[in-house]
This record gives sequence, structure tokens and C-alpha cells, in this order.
Amino acid sequence: MSALSTPVLEVADLAVSFDNSSGGPRIQAVNGVHMTLFPQQTLAVVGESGCGKSVTAMSTMQLIPRPPGRFDRGSILFEGRDICSLREEDMLSIRGGKIAMIFQEPMTSLNPVYTIGDQLMEAIFLHQQAGPDQARAIAIQAMKDVGIKKPEERLGMYPHQFSGGMRQRVMIAMALACRPKVLLADEPTTALDVTIQAQILELLRELQSTRDMGIMLITHNLGVVAENADVVCVMYAGRVVEYANVFELFDEPLHPYTRGLFRSIPMLRDVKHRLVTVRDVTNDAAEFRRLDGHVPWWPDMPEGTKPALAPGRDEHVLVEVRPNRWVGCWRTPELESRTHRRPSLDYRRTDR
Repeated sequence: MSALSTPVLEVADLAVSFDNSSGGPRIQAVNGVHMTLFPQQTLAVVGESGCGKSVTAMSTMQLIPRPPGRFDRGSILFEGRDICSLREEDMLSIRGGKIAMIFQEPMTSLNPVYTIGDQLMEAIFLHQQAGPDQARAIAIQAMKDVGIKKPEERLGMYPHQFSGGMRQRVMIAMALACRPKVLLADEPTTALDVTIQAQILELLRELQSTRDMGIMLITHNLGVVAENADVVCVMYAGRVVEYANVFELFDEPLHPYTRGLFRSIPMLRDVKHRLVTVRDVTNDAAEFRRLDGHVPWWPDMPEGTKPALAPGRDEHVLVEVRPNRWVGCWRTPELESRTHRRPSLDYRRTDR
């Protein structure tokens, strides 16, 4: 792949907030996220629950309900258009067709009262000019592509008649039936045993290479990241705190939170009485002090960790600390005077 290939998706300074049911300030779920996805590249978005991974992906599909959600600022560029500014009728030609998504739990994503064939062909009818016979043929081929045997018979079956791994394969078949350019995989192996996990991820890699597709892999499993990602985007409290290719990030994590994530992984030969949490990363940076292992909401961040800025200024900035290596920092007068390049890393691993 050329180092000068054009990105298929560019997220720039994305900020998304939600109404506060208790009447307080709006809840800032995503605050200034930057990331770039290239063809045939797997971008892993990593972080603990509540850091904004899924909200970023749902924003890319314009699936954030508004209200209570709101796009505060930023853009998501796809084929030269800003998805955040598109009307719902314009999104119909993109969502599910050019950008597809695999959701976390297939049993709740599949409709239990419709057959697998009905749900597969619905997406085909929406995005392709196909008659019933052609749509059925496309659905059968999509099921074959994901390794489902006897697809002609299984089209007439219901979701409850499939195992968890087979339902996940159906979700992948639905997502890829229209040959999208971008696939958003939100925890695609959740609740699956390790053997099925490996099969699903290997399947995604094979389909990616044959279809020139970019994959945004959302996960908290660093083992999955090490095996499958080309580039890693680490998120914390709604922000990107580190961005690098997978080998550099694993060899030398720079941000205190990234180092904390690695320290929280249990090792076979490392006996511990308790696992490391965010609270334990107090020796690395003051910003994690007194967080008690929870992802913080911005107003609750410890005193002394937020810089004094003019009203309306973003207090966080991604700094390219070395070529193609970005780390999140609090904005200072020194950083204020510098021009900062947004993360854009056209890299694919060659060990597979």
C-alpha cells in the first residue's frame, strides 16, 4: 500500500455531549477526538468502558439520538463530506452501505421475529438495485463469505436457532453484504470463547485484504490489539491520549494512562494480590491522583491538573512528540505557540 494513499475516514476535533438528566451541565462524552483511517488499515481504538470509543463510532454512523445528544464541534470527513452536517436522507446512502457497523451483542442487534434471510436482504434492498432473486443470491454469497455452511437452508432460520459465534458471523455478513469502504467493529468478539474470537478476527482480516476496506476496531482487549491492529488510538475520558503504530506503542508506551493499561494486564509468571487500576498510576502523573479507578467526567478532574485557559479554549492538545507518534498533553503557553499536526498514520504491519 502506498504511503501516499488517501484516508477513507478523518475525525477532527470531534466533541459530542449529552443532556444531563439531573439538570446539571451537559455530559461531555467525547471531547476533541482526532483519528484517521486508511484503506486496508485496522485502527484499534482502545480504552476502558466509558472513555468515548462507542460514541465516536456511533457518531460516524450518525446514530447518536439528537436530543439528548449533540455535536458540539469538529468534523468526520468521508468522501469529502462532513458526516456531522449531513441530513438523515443523505445518510441513508452512506449508513450500512459505504460505512457499516458490527455491534457488541448480536442477539440484541438481530430482530428475533424476522428470519436471517429477511434481515440480510433488507440491507441489500436499501443499498443495491436488486430484485428478490438477486438479493437472495447476494445474501447467500455473503453468508458463504463468512463461513456459514448450508446458507440456503439457514436463510429461513431465526436468530435463536444460531449459536453466539454464528450470530456474530451473520452480523458480519449483514455489514459486508454491500461491500462498505469502512467497517466499524464495536467489540466484535465480546462474550465469545477464545477459539471463536480468533476465527472471527481472522475472517475480518481476510475480508479486509480482499475488499480494500478500512476497519475501526473498538476494544479494551490489548491482546486482540497486539494481534490485529496496525495503528492504535488510546482514549481516556473522552480524549485521545496516545496515537502510534502498534509495535511502537507496545514497545514503549509514553502516556501514563497507556502505561497503566499495560500494567493492569495479568501475567502468568507475575503473581499479584490485586490488579493495577487507574488509581495506582499515581507515580506516573498527578492527573490520575484520587480518581479511584474510575473514568472521570471533566468537572470532577482533580484540582491542580487542569491548566488555566481563556474561556472556550480546549485545555487538551495532541502533540507529535516524535515523527508519527502523538501524545496528549495539557495545553501550555509553550505548546500554544506551536502548530500541531493531526494524527495521520498511513501504516500497515507486514508480519501477517
